[in-house]
Amino acid sequence: MEHLSQKQLRETAAAYEELLVPALFQEWADRLAGMDQIKPSHKVLDVACGTGVLARAIDKQLHDGSVTGLDVNPGMLTVARQSAPGIDWQQGRAEELPFEDQSFDTVVSQFGLMLFASPKKGLEEMRRVLKSGGHMITAVFDSIHQIPAYEVMADLFARVVDHSVGEALRYPFSMGDTDKLYSLFLEAGSKNPEITTQKAMVQFASPRHMVLSDVKGWFPFAQIHLDDQAIESMVQEAASVLEPFQTLDGSLRFEVSVHIVKVYKS
Repeated sequence: MEHLSQKQLRETAAAYEELLVPALFQEWADRLAGMDQIKPSHKVLDVACGTGVLARAIDKQLHDGSVTGLDVNPGMLTVARQSAPGIDWQQGRAEELPFEDQSFDTVVSQFGLMLFASPKKGLEEMRRVLKSGGHMITAVFDSIHQIPAYEVMADLFARVVDHSVGEALRYPFSMGDTDKLYSLFLEAGSKNPEITTQKAMVQFASPRHMVLSDVKGWFPFAQIHLDDQAIESMVQEAASVLEPFQTLDGSLRFEVSVHIVKVYKS
């Protein structure tokens, strides 16, 4: 990410908001925002907020509370500010949160933990800024082996483009092992983390839409840039491998499973 210009960061974040958020992330943001642990009066921190889909969903649930969104990526924050200028957006690292101890009633993070430079340190920091009696809610994707549509796409990127591109698509699904996830939270000082697995349907308008969502909204952050020929080759091949997930109108629908970890700070 550090090798991208400000313009490239903004363009990639805009593509992320346009292509990935409605198809994949909005449903989970609404679910997390509606959890009983988040009260209308709470002061909430969203760590690795991206373009702010979860922070925006939480903000709608608050009355006299407030939500702060933090992300390391200035491009993501530019899009977030454009979408919701009334929310407090701050740039910073999960491993070094710029807040005092016990500053928030609830700390949340949706699909960011696997991308932290140090997940353990990030969780320690999230716990540090959480008030006693508060909750931390974290969502991570299940293993890619449990999400066949993404597994076939990762294999396709590896075959058509390069092995490293396939691995880049697998990376967000790297925390699917619940035993390891549970141990990580314990190592970070959390007691009795509660892990539940939920499923939801996601929908992309077409195989091209799904290909472009990663090519334009994710891969540039991983320093991966595909030329037009590679993209068109992927789109053509994707139409075949994604056929089991295609509906009569040509859109793609498939189930995605997610682990939600809730921790109470006594």
